[in-house]
Amino acid sequence: MDGPQEMDIGEVSKRSGLPASTLRYYEEKGLIKSIRRRGITRVFPASVVEQLSLISLGRYAGFSLGELAAMFTYSDKPDIDREQLLSKADVLDKTIHRLQAMRDGLRHVANCPEENQLECPNFQNLIKKAAKLQHKEERKGKLVIPSRRR
Repeated sequence: MDGPQEMDIGEVSKRSGLPASTLRYYEEKGLIKSIRRRGITRVFPASVVEQLSLISLGRYAGFSLGELAAMFTYSDKPDIDREQLLSKADVLDKTIHRLQAMRDGLRHVANCPEENQLECPNFQNLIKKAAKLQHKEERKGKLVIPSRRR
């Protein structure tokens, strides 16, 4: 087998691109586990780099750290709930569909032949749909309103 069987936290940080503070936090949350200490330095199995890549992929897909922690055991093989993956894929499909519709609407408004875009029937429909979605999401408690930069 090529490469080391274990690495200290500095080497894991270097290979994964994550700061040591993130690695300590992930260990605290149960996402990764050190195998021992060398003095005050944590030592991890070499497989932790692959596990960190899976965690990054999961975070990118929208999984919370808690959801990811539930998927990992310390046997080096994730216990991935396939139904949970399918459910997350469904959520992503809905998000993609919503974003594509928003993109198409914005492009239409930007290129609208009407002198005043507010008079465009397509823009009026876009406004109505957006208002309905906003009210629906507010009722579900899922609307995230972007913060304003100051």
